[in-house]
Amino acid sequence: MKQQLGQIALLVKDYDEAISYYTQTLDFELLEDTQMSETKRWVRVSPPGSSCHLLLAKAANETQEKQIGFQAGGRVFLFLYTDDFYRDYEKYTSRGVEFIREPAREEYGIVSVFKDLYGNLWDLIQPLD
Repeated sequence: MKQQLGQIALLVKDYDEAISYYTQTLDFELLEDTQMSETKRWVRVSPPGSSCHLLLAKAANETQEKQIGFQAGGRVFLFLYTDDFYRDYEKYTSRGVEFIREPAREEYGIVSVFKDLYGNLWDLIQPLD
């Protein structure tokens, strides 16, 4: 059997704000932006070359709004792998991305933790070969 993750839904406050952040700050690709209704869009972004995508899902009610930026209960939620840690670390830092943990070499790779525009925690990781 072969399986893989295809998409992960990420709650956002505003579609256009989230698209701008992920495409202009993190250099993700906008894969799709389809209007589904007056209030709902199907918006997918992805790091270049990734087979797993983020579905940017605008919070539809107060309960969902409270979870924006806190989908993993304050833990690291998403893991962004890179082939050049310091290239991306410097680029993101210069674009105002807030890193809350200094880069460190761990047994599995070089890693640092950053917050996205809503406060979700991400690991930026360059795996060791």
